[in-house]
Amino acid sequence: MQTELSRKLGIEHAVFGFTPFPAVAAAISRAGGFGVLGAVRYTAPDELARDLDWMQEHLDDRPYGLDVVMPAKKVEGVSESDVEAMIPEGHRQFVEDTLGKYGVPELAEGEASGWRITGWMEQVARNQLDVAFDYPIKLLANALGSPPADVIQRAHDHDVLVAALAGSARHARKHADAGIDIVVAQGYEAGGHTGEIASMVLTPEAVEAVAPLPVLAAGGIGSGDQIAAAFALGAQGVWLGSLWLTTTEADLHSRALTEKLLAAGSGDTVRSRALTGKPARQLRTEWTDAWDDPDGPGTLPMPLQGLLVAEAVSRIQKHEVQALLGTPVGQIVGRMNSERSVQVVFDELTRGFERAIDRVNRIAGRD
Repeated sequence: MQTELSRKLGIEHAVFGFTPFPAVAAAISRAGGFGVLGAVRYTAPDELARDLDWMQEHLDDRPYGLDVVMPAKKVEGVSESDVEAMIPEGHRQFVEDTLGKYGVPELAEGEASGWRITGWMEQVARNQLDVAFDYPIKLLANALGSPPADVIQRAHDHDVLVAALAGSARHARKHADAGIDIVVAQGYEAGGHTGEIASMVLTPEAVEAVAPLPVLAAGGIGSGDQIAAAFALGAQGVWLGSLWLTTTEADLHSRALTEKLLAAGSGDTVRSRALTGKPARQLRTEWTDAWDDPDGPGTLPMPLQGLLVAEAVSRIQKHEVQALLGTPVGQIVGRMNSERSVQVVFDELTRGFERAIDRVNRIAGRD
């Protein structure tokens, strides 16, 4: 599964795997793809450095990248406590009432929330980059569009390519104008923050909008024939995230959540603002239903919503409260029905890709 971009990066397969788990990212790179470690959960620079050190020891000298969540516009002098103070008391009470309805226990005394969406904050993200540029990363991806201009320049000064996610051709053109190197065209089917245009429509629109910049197709891709289709639409690679959640290297810290993912069908997700304040595709649960209920208080804008529900999400996950337990995941969850290693997933992707190419060649009369 080679393209001009994969050859430029020195990888065997033009498969870019986004994951919050260092073990999965390293396994993706070892399998011939390009592992991209999500940094949003790292609030302390030494935690990120620790995991990048681990990856360096387990990559077999294969290339890899880092994904941050960084706004394009800088906000000066705003701390997390300042933002916390903006959360209405009524919303805090709604969280407690919902948790109480389902009997969700408190965290143990002194136990901090293990889930904080703080990587969006300017200084947190910049601290992550201060660490990352000390390592031989080959790609910096930003989940909130184009990073600030000085960050793009800094990455280029380190010979690091910059990628940005886009949900429309208009967004893709803005990224190109900002000087990024790769556009990730993420369709409606994708897990996490996503727009309203499906991958089949978005991919060729983005390819045309930013040519000759390379485009990666994302959203609803989890098989070799879908990768072949993405290439046929002009993409120079695919960006896969959800598919790795049920691999044996993933560390969800919850058997109940893994089983929910394995049992879910492609119709069991919803785009909801319940997690971060922006529309994000995730498993549909009683938690998402509560926030989407018109009789409720409604969600807060990003980043207020993420900070509001951080401890609640930790409590739900720690105690594995089945009705409320969920995670960002795309519609491809319907294909994620068994636990396999990353290498086995890659073997299935390459076999499926070869079958799809053979099928097209027969249709074209080349066989």
